[in-house]
Amino acid sequence: MPRTALRVRRWAAIAVLGWLLAGCGTTDDASGTAEPAVGAGPSTSTEVRPIEAATRITDTKGITVSLEKLPQRIVCLVALCDDILVELGMTPTATNSAVLASPGFLGKEKAAKVPLVPGGFLSPEVEAILSHRPDLVIGLEDTHGKLAPALKGATTFWPVQPGSWQDSVGYLRDLAALTGRTEEGEKAEKTFRTRLARAEQARSDRTALIIFGSDENFGVATPETDVAAGLFPKISHYPWKSRGVDGSYSLEEILARDVDVLFVETLSFGAPDGRLSDKLADNPLWSRIPAVKNGKVIEVDSEVWAKGRGTRSLGIVLDEATAALR
Repeated sequence: MPRTALRVRRWAAIAVLGWLLAGCGTTDDASGTAEPAVGAGPSTSTEVRPIEAATRITDTKGITVSLEKLPQRIVCLVALCDDILVELGMTPTATNSAVLASPGFLGKEKAAKVPLVPGGFLSPEVEAILSHRPDLVIGLEDTHGKLAPALKGATTFWPVQPGSWQDSVGYLRDLAALTGRTEEGEKAEKTFRTRLARAEQARSDRTALIIFGSDENFGVATPETDVAAGLFPKISHYPWKSRGVDGSYSLEEILARDVDVLFVETLSFGAPDGRLSDKLADNPLWSRIPAVKNGKVIEVDSEVWAKGRGTRSLGIVLDEATAALR
């Protein structure tokens, strides 16, 4: 697919290059053992450990964040931050994400009141960030880490890099501790774990697939490179493995896998330019895919499915996916 689309999806799906090269899976939260990259893995526990308020935490990636007081003004440069704040009953001081406008979040009217950081996701403006007098700025490590020197001394910058739902839960717990919203954090984690456990118990034998893109050059979301896709081996048959940063699957290969339910993330680069599924319909192979023939092609909200990556977004993904896979 075009390099621009690949670049956007890399940050949207958080392709952890080191994991890709090593062929590693995620880490199970209960045992600390590696799960296979593709497969159901162990059952998810619904137990939630208490969260204790703290002014200093070390996150799931080993990054230490230290604050002098509870952060009141938090600027989000990555949708995971917005996701966690909504889960904790908070609103970002400013954001560069559109996920807040989604129905499962604040909705369009309330989201419109949250200031946007100019410069977009890839190049947010430092001056604009600091104009909001943030106590804490949360961004994506491999994209916004370059901003750290410019923010140093004026605010605290927390670089995050989620590669699995376990990472997302870890970040939720850490921010709950830093903000003192411990009960809200425990409740959000419990809700998500319960959703996932129920979905696992009702695991479908149907073959599912998530594709993304802006035109006929699409990509396949795989468990090793996409947080939402990482849930799918637990709730369905999901026979898709990463082929590296620039690798993907052809329609011929997808046709051969007899996909029963197809989820489509249309990525927009500025003004909306139509749905990906409509563009792929021009390919004669498209109509031969079982999911297409049976009306099981579902266009999903890419802000939630591709970019959210927090427990609220992943809970929505679970709800929509399990409904479609019945």
